[in-house]
Parts: sequence; structure tokens; C-alpha cells
Amino acid sequence: MLSDLAIAQAARLRPILEIAQEYGLKEEEVESYGRYMAKVRLEALERLRERPNGKYVDVTAITPTPLGEGKTTVTIGLSQALKVIGKKPVTCIRQPSLGPVFGIKGGAAGGGYSQVVPMEDFNLHLTGDNHAVGVAHNLLAAFIDNHLHHGNGLGIDPRQIWWRHVVDVSDRSLRKIVKGLGGPNDGVPRESGFDILVASECMAILALTTGLRDLRQRLGRIIVGLNYQKEPVTAEDLHCAGAMTVLLRQALLPNILQTLEGTLCFVHTGPFANIAHGNSSILADQLAVKLGDYVVTESGFGADCGMEKFMNIKCRYSGLRPDVVCMVATVRALKMHSGLFTVVAGKPLDKGLVEENLEALARGMCNLEKQVENARQFGVPVVVAINRFTTDTERELELIRERAIAAGAEDAVVAEVHARGGEGGAALAEAVVRAAEKPSAFRYLYDLDCSIAEKIEIIATRMYGARGIEIASAARKQIEWIERHGFGRLPVCVAKTQLSLSHDPGLKGRPSGFVVPVREVRVAAGAGFVYALTGEISTMPGLPSVPAGTKVDIDEQGRVVGLF
Repeated sequence: MLSDLAIAQAARLRPILEIAQEYGLKEEEVESYGRYMAKVRLEALERLRERPNGKYVDVTAITPTPLGEGKTTVTIGLSQALKVIGKKPVTCIRQPSLGPVFGIKGGAAGGGYSQVVPMEDFNLHLTGDNHAVGVAHNLLAAFIDNHLHHGNGLGIDPRQIWWRHVVDVSDRSLRKIVKGLGGPNDGVPRESGFDILVASECMAILALTTGLRDLRQRLGRIIVGLNYQKEPVTAEDLHCAGAMTVLLRQALLPNILQTLEGTLCFVHTGPFANIAHGNSSILADQLAVKLGDYVVTESGFGADCGMEKFMNIKCRYSGLRPDVVCMVATVRALKMHSGLFTVVAGKPLDKGLVEENLEALARGMCNLEKQVENARQFGVPVVVAINRFTTDTERELELIRERAIAAGAEDAVVAEVHARGGEGGAALAEAVVRAAEKPSAFRYLYDLDCSIAEKIEIIATRMYGARGIEIASAARKQIEWIERHGFGRLPVCVAKTQLSLSHDPGLKGRPSGFVVPVREVRVAAGAGFVYALTGEISTMPGLPSVPAGTKVDIDEQGRVVGLF
């Protein structure tokens, strides 16, 4: 089979304006970026506001291996398959960070014959939104240091500045820095650091905003740190929010591309799922449900990460309610959850993962069962998509199907969208349509009137299966400050590992009896959530010993090679 890049480069793309018009967008509502990419003006949302919403499908997954389980591939393949069975689908996915693109994971355009194209533009700069986020974020960082340099009229405590810098490259050497060295003309010396760009609150705000005015207000509410009286200092106090809004005004407009089979795909914003809320933008989804009769949107990592935040955070701000959850599972990941095998990125898979082993598969099935239970806690029907690999056997696939249905899934269907595109997902699409027609009793996991500690504990016990939580003394003081300053009714975004249901990446399957340590709690007042850090979570990844970027180059014809 051809490589993903070769398949993408061989595709015959249609002009994006032609596809946009087929879906009901007017020419004046589309701003082209070349022939195959465009942005959609928000006037279209106003014009379509009274149109009925299409069915809303969230694609999530079991707890993945470090290699990923093809969730984006299934998301795109399901959309293509919906077209095959006569529906009008729209896909909504995140733009990838350059950190993973040049690190371990590679790009995120899907794979095989279920991809978003043009694949190179998708995985690299696209329309420049990520760069706009980085500049807006770092402008605020520069305003803070400039304010300190010119007398610090707001009385900002340099030891209590929370706002760091961002860069869209994984670089562990930037996690902690000292800035302002050199002399009086070079700023005020203080400790700081860098986060990966997609962990920026500006990115979270862009993903959760509902329009330009709302964006301006949210940026103004960003808390950069505390003054000497331990009162919050905001971007508005620094008179920076207006300029940040100007920098982000074009990034606010959702991007549209196409799948390999010519269906419409929104690609907008890219907040991380283990650090931030891990979902594409509200604006993209709000437009998509007006343009298609089925919208397939993707949540990052497993159901305990991106899907939980999709339900509790994104749906609260968007007003949209999912009709069905599609949960991606693979044979190899379930075998890993047996505890008998480990998966290490960059190393060959244990042969036990690629040979039939029903015993290991049965032992690891507990993870799928828990994740199906997690989705059902929100009152939404679940369909399991078994993403088939060439080494999977019929007996293994049937075992997953039986156990998934027994766990409460409406159906469990093998998907071969990587090898066959939309045709390979037709049965899955039919199952999703059947499930979406069933009544949904959507509900949130917690009430906003619960205390912050109660919200964290509800997520930990009900989604992760923990016995409880243990809040560090410093985190308790932070919670007290947050609630005292009026942020106690915000939803909670838990930062945790994506490699386990627990906070510990070494605990596979369905761990129990563990206690989740909460070491830090902060407020993202602009984004509109409180975030709790559990375990050891780094907001700046490092590159592996052999980064994926070492394979990326340009050939003699000027084409990109080595991207995956």
C-alpha cells in the first residue's frame, strides 16, 4: 500500500469554493487561501441560524497506545462512509501542533484512504492560525515584562506571574528559563518558561469562543498573575487584550478543507487533550451542524480525556448536544491493556500484539468496557468502531464485538477505512445512523454549583474509576483563592496522562483503588474553566532520540517527502 503522503499527493482535489457552494455557503462567505483551502466568514452562521441542526456525532476512543489508534482516520473515514450511504456529512477536527508533527506522533490528517487534503498544508502552517495564537500570547508576555521595566504601576508580583511564553516546537530546554539578564536596559530578571503553543489559554479561548465580541471579552479576562495584594492582574489591566483580538481576528474564522472523497472538513484550533480541553472550535461545529445532516467531530485521546471535556466544557459553551458517541478501539491497544505487553514509540511491536491472543485480548477488554460506561454516563448512545489492522483475526474482532455490546454499546462494527476509504466504513456509518435516531438523554457529569474539589472528585471517581482524590496543601489554597474571587462555578479541565485511565501512565486496563493526586489548580478565566494538574504533566514536550522531523525534506521536484 502507498504511504499516506503518496496517497494524498496523488489525489485529484476539487476547488474548495465548489465544495463550499455544494454545502450551501455563498461565494462572498468564503475567503480562499489558494484553490483548496479557505476560511468561512461568520456572517454565514448568522444567515443559517434558523436552519435545523444536523445529527451531532462525537468520535472518541479507548485509552490509546503511544502510537495512537487511528481515531482521526476513523473520524474522516466515517464521514466519507456517511456520504457512501447517501448522507451529507461534515467533518470537524483539530489542526495539529508542529510539536508532534516533528516529534513522535507525526501529523494528524488521518491515514491511508481516509485523509484530509492537502495533507502537507494541513499538517504544517495551514492558514497561519497557530502562528497568530503564538504571537498574541507572546505579545501579552512582552507587555508584562515591559510593564515591570517601566515602573510596575500595577504592583505585579514577579514571583506570581503565571503567564509564560509559547512556541510550537517541542523543546525541553525551554521549560524553565531566566529572563531579563544583561543589565538595566534588558528588562527585570525573573524566572519563567515556555509551554507548547497548543497549551496556550489563547488557543483554548479561540476554540471556545462564539464570536468576535466574545473573543475580545475572554481575552480581557485572562489572568496573567497576582499583584502584591494577591489580587488578579488581567490582560485588560495591561491594555493588551484589544491588540490580541486584532491579531486573532482572522484566526477566529474556521478553515475548510476536503477529505479524499470530496466531503467538507472544518479544521479549526488545536488545544491539547491531556493539558487543555482537546476539541476543535465551537464556531466550526456550529457552522457544520447547519451545513450537513451529519456532523462528525473528534475529541482528543480517550473518552476519559477529550470526550469528558467535550461534554462538560465544550457542550456547555456551544449549546450543542451529541446524538451519538463513536468509540474507536483496536486489537493491539486492548492487548496492551492486559498488562502483558508494552508499546514504546519507535520500537518494534511485541510479536504477541500482532499474533492472535484471545486470552490477552479478553484481559484487556476491561478498558473498552469502562470507556463505554464513561460515554453512557452522559446519556448518549455508543457505537464502537473496531479499527482493523492487517494482523487482526476474525476471532479477535468478534470477541471485541461481543464484549462491547455486552458492555452497553448499541453496536460494534469493524472499520476498514484506512485501506478502503468510505466503502470500508459503510457498515459503521449505518450503525451510527441507527444509534443517532434513538432518543438521547444527554446530561452533564456534574452541576456547576458543586465546589471545585467536588467537581474534580466526581471526574476522578466516575470517569477514571479512582477511589478518591488527594489535594496537596498548595492546591487547596489555590482552590480557596479561585472560589473567593468568583470562579467557583466554572467547569473543570483536568490535566492528566492520556496513556491510562488513572493519573499514572503505567496503570493499564481498568485500574482501581488508586487515589488521584491534585498538585496544582489554576483558573483560565478567559477560556472559562478551572484546570487541575494531576501526576507529572509537562506543558512542554521534548523531542525523541530520532525526531520525525529528521525524515521530512523536499525532493528534486519540490514536493514534500517524509511527512506522515
